[in-house]
Amino acid sequence: MSDNNIKNMIGKVFNDIADAIETGQFGEKVRVGITTLGSEHGVDNVIKGAELAQEKDPSIEVVLIGPKSDSKLTQVIAETEDEGYKKMEELLDNGEIDSCVTMHYSFPIGVSTVGRTVTPGKGKEMILATTTGTSSPHRVEAMIKNGISGIITAKALGIQNPTVGILNIDGARQVERVFNELNNKGYEINLTESIRADGGSVMRGNDLLAGVPDVMVTDTLTGNILMKVFSSFTTGGSYESQGYGYGPGIGEDYDRIILILSRASGVPVVANAISYAASVIKGNIKEIAKTEYNKANKAGLKDILADITKDTKKAEDNEEVEVPPSETVTEGITGIDIMDLEDAVRALWKEGIYAESGMGCTGPVVMVSGEKLSKSMEVLSKEGYVADKGDPC
Repeated sequence: MSDNNIKNMIGKVFNDIADAIETGQFGEKVRVGITTLGSEHGVDNVIKGAELAQEKDPSIEVVLIGPKSDSKLTQVIAETEDEGYKKMEELLDNGEIDSCVTMHYSFPIGVSTVGRTVTPGKGKEMILATTTGTSSPHRVEAMIKNGISGIITAKALGIQNPTVGILNIDGARQVERVFNELNNKGYEINLTESIRADGGSVMRGNDLLAGVPDVMVTDTLTGNILMKVFSSFTTGGSYESQGYGYGPGIGEDYDRIILILSRASGVPVVANAISYAASVIKGNIKEIAKTEYNKANKAGLKDILADITKDTKKAEDNEEVEVPPSETVTEGITGIDIMDLEDAVRALWKEGIYAESGMGCTGPVVMVSGEKLSKSMEVLSKEGYVADKGDPC
């Protein structure tokens, strides 16, 4: 080994020791990737946010995934958004990064993201469960799973017994009954009380503004709107300046820690999202998710959900449809109502077209191969799932 290599190794050791003394973090840094393409405010907006996150917390190593830049941060080169997503997934699956922040990612059905915001009433942080993706095509089932995802995320952030509230929207009372049933059967859900005089665990708008619960349970599309309002109400909507973004995708047995930003997210939110990504990794969110789902399932979660959705599933089971051979799906078709999503996929299967359901930041999406995109849109248009010939994503 050359003298120069030895000197470099010794220098790295001393730098690592200095970082550990400064941050209190002994061991390897948390590596958080971020894709830089796709922002409405340009690549520089994302890079500035990444550099700010790195500057604030030396225990994080931020990895830029995108076109080459002048930044001193670690870089993985990707020239297009699609290439960036592929590089991100490779780095996550190979363990080269621990988590990643990105924009417009299509999660599979069963996975939705847990947002984190700062409420304007009292400046209190609050978790919004959930904000993108979908936990289930069935509204009440989705909200129940959203609540569990919110609890998982809160515990990963160090809140040992998070308070939970249910937003006063369609299905809230059914969700409340299920949460109480799970409580009675051994899975603890710490339901909180509204600040309004009549109380109760169903939350009003006042509770949203004040940030009453640690975890606010809602359906995904409402949660998405709330995140946008909370993050950009001081800027007129075109620039998200507050909060931590739309958060990590959580679902039973889902292994990638991918957090979502809006294309309108500004520098402060980009920096906070990276910090959020590092925090849930340090909090061991994967193991917490396994533990929480195991406890909920022991309390009868699966049976409860099966009972809630039995009418829907009965209708679906009337006709058996053979799934075509699996193939790589790279193209998305949007404009399909969430309640029709699984039926739309089955309609394509009937025509011998392999398809998967998912959820992008603008709503439900049917994923197909590029070669079958045109034919798929024709089928879905004919069956009435999309207008005209569909809206490719």
